[in-house]
Amino acid sequence: MSSTTTTPIAPGERTVQPRRRSLPVFDPLLLGAGIGLICCSYLMLRTAVGSSEAERQAIYGGIGVLLAIVVSQIDYTRLREFKLGLYALMIVLDVAVYGFAPIAGARRWIPLPGFSFQSSEFGKLLLIVALAGFAVDRSRQLSERRRTARVMLLALVAALLVIPEPDLGTGLVYVAIGFAILFFAGTSWKHLTGLVALFAVALTMALAVAPAVGVHVVHRYQVQRLTAFLNPSKNDTSAYQLHEAQIAIGAGQKTGQGAQATQSELGFLPEPDTDFAFASMAEIYGFVGGAVVLALYALLMWRALRAITVAKNLFGTLIGGGILAMLMFQAFVNIGMTVGIAPITGVPLPLLSYGGSSVVVTFVAIGLLESIYIQGRLAASGKNRALVS
Repeated sequence: MSSTTTTPIAPGERTVQPRRRSLPVFDPLLLGAGIGLICCSYLMLRTAVGSSEAERQAIYGGIGVLLAIVVSQIDYTRLREFKLGLYALMIVLDVAVYGFAPIAGARRWIPLPGFSFQSSEFGKLLLIVALAGFAVDRSRQLSERRRTARVMLLALVAALLVIPEPDLGTGLVYVAIGFAILFFAGTSWKHLTGLVALFAVALTMALAVAPAVGVHVVHRYQVQRLTAFLNPSKNDTSAYQLHEAQIAIGAGQKTGQGAQATQSELGFLPEPDTDFAFASMAEIYGFVGGAVVLALYALLMWRALRAITVAKNLFGTLIGGGILAMLMFQAFVNIGMTVGIAPITGVPLPLLSYGGSSVVVTFVAIGLLESIYIQGRLAASGKNRALVS
């Protein structure tokens, strides 16, 4: 008969239970950066174009934050099962716009009662999830060369659908997403370098060789936009836009012109609420305002990288990498074109440019990053408890 011995507990002494480390529901810095940017957008729009657009932007931001919180509580790994359906939905949305009347000379929007949404904005997120699913499923079945070709071909098909809308900027974002998915999937530098070389050759053919022989692959104004930053002294519309943007940024000086911002207020700066939102922000709030915006983007990118590093599987890493590439590419091109270091394209500045579709999609993307972060932390916590036990 075995007997067990117990250690007596002295009077007044309490047993100490091991403390469980509580995990945060989400990454507050990641969501906080997005909220900070939408607040900056509200302040900029209120001065640059009026309170009505600023209020609508705030409403879009509120809807986006709610969607981000909802998406963050969903296990993103379930989306992998729907990759074919998501890619097909993206194709349908990008093709559907050609059946509606053009708005401002472009077929980019699907009109709904009281609201029009830009299908190509939603296509960015659908493409990221679909390509991530294809890359994971094909990583073991195909050779690296065939996987690279298939993923990039799927991205190019999506890009070729939106470029004729015309929406060259979104087409370039699609290509950047495909490249980022391949990079985070571990594609060799030889293949990535080959893709960059092919892209450079194709761009040269479309912008220089084809027009020289009378074939115009892209519109002439698009060629002017893409080449204006190389020769800013040219007397054309794109060079004018660049000059006005640089004047606006310089006029802001340290703390900005406020309500006396002439470039934005008097209409000298084209599209002050969308394409040149950063120039408007810099003129109205000066170097301080521009620095705050850049700091918030840096925080957003840093926390996106953090979510990627804690992802519990390759699928999460690829989704996070695609979202990071989408945000970085758009921010660099949009801000870069206002200071003359990047071509002028119609790429919106995430959460700062006015537009419901862009704002909602960006916050949903933040929600996916939050889901990747939460699931990664939960998986790591479960492994730690298993090791301790």
